[in-house]
Amino acid sequence: MFALIQAAGWPVWPLVLASVIALAIIAERLWSLRASIVMPKGLLAQVVQEYRQNGVSDTTVTKLANHSPLGQVLAAGLKNVKSPTPVMKEAIEESGRAVAANMERFLVTLGTIAAIAPLLGLFGTVVGMIEIFGATSPGGESDPKQLARGISIALYNTAFGLVVAVPSMVFYRHFRGKVDNLLLDMEMQSAKLVEVLHGERQT
Repeated sequence: MFALIQAAGWPVWPLVLASVIALAIIAERLWSLRASIVMPKGLLAQVVQEYRQNGVSDTTVTKLANHSPLGQVLAAGLKNVKSPTPVMKEAIEESGRAVAANMERFLVTLGTIAAIAPLLGLFGTVVGMIEIFGATSPGGESDPKQLARGISIALYNTAFGLVVAVPSMVFYRHFRGKVDNLLLDMEMQSAKLVEVLHGERQT
């Protein structure tokens, strides 16, 4: 691997850095966006049952808010359960926006890497072409070593750029879709919480 990096020349180092950042973001988001962490099963039913048995307390709300992203949204509603329905929904929406921002963390960076990686590869290609033209002397003779190095820089950087860009874009799209689905499910559960606690529907 190090031999390939050497053959690609110095223009490849920004791509190497971008690939490390992209891998770190992908690993972190794969871990953080697991459904079992974001939206634990049965949490809504537990919240409703706890409310009906013991009512609302600061301890319960704090514990629920620290439980999970869904718990944070439900805690905002539970905290305002005695308020009118529009006020309770507004509190849930505000908490939902904060949760959404946290779930989308680093995705802009990953999308940026997916967009600029081919450009960094193209930059390396241009550097390689300059090396190729520099291998030709005014008399028309070429230095084979410099010519080969220029070709290596041009081709390897193009390849590295695509290798970094394609997985980054795939995972960026995957995470965006997953966040949208989780937020939709979270919105449905929080709406159900409002209706159940205000007596508008049964569990």
